[in-house]
Amino acid sequence: MQNQESSSHRGLGRGATLEKLYYPYGLSVDALDTLYVVVAANNRVMRWLQGAKQGTVILGADGRGIAANQFNEPMSLSFDKNGNLYVVDHINYRVQRFTRV
Repeated sequence: MQNQESSSHRGLGRGATLEKLYYPYGLSVDALDTLYVVVAANNRVMRWLQGAKQGTVILGADGRGIAANQFNEPMSLSFDKNGNLYVVDHINYRVQRFTRV
């Protein structure tokens, strides 16, 4: 494996700050090498742009719930060919679709 880069982000334990990945479950990388992580216990989806040292919350910023931008233990995510994001919302028994995040 030549010319391979390695990087990691270690969550700093329980909590809701941007440095914390409290039960990360699913991840996906898009065509621009942007990393997306589902953080189940924080009920959110986070994004890391290529080379970023800190992620940003892109979905689930309103805490646990059943509204359109809320989750209850999201478990996985996936993108379709059009860039739409699908998030499996475990405890709410649904899959949510978000257009081009």
